[in-house]
Amino acid sequence: MPQQLRSAYRHERTAEGRTIAEKVIDSFPTCPVHEIAHLGRTLQQRREAFLAYFDTGRASNGGTEAVNGLIELHRRIARGFRNRDNYRLRMLLIAGGLTSSHLR
Repeated sequence: MPQQLRSAYRHERTAEGRTIAEKVIDSFPTCPVHEIAHLGRTLQQRREAFLAYFDTGRASNGGTEAVNGLIELHRRIARGFRNRDNYRLRMLLIAGGLTSSHLR
């Protein structure tokens, strides 16, 4: 069953990928494996947002979420930063946003 979900994302034609994804959304909630059934219920609740991937040229906010996760991790690690400029530079450094020649 999880292979069906992967094949929806990997399908070269988004319209057919969407059709596969719709079948997945309809079939996962009845799966006897608890975790997959739970995923199916979550996908049903977020059906519109989940299927939007296939209608927007495969757009996603995955990159933004990844950078945000790194920033949140380093914010927790940096607890106690008192200098706002140093904090900002640290966040740019971990997110790959510093491109100064002396950093190469």
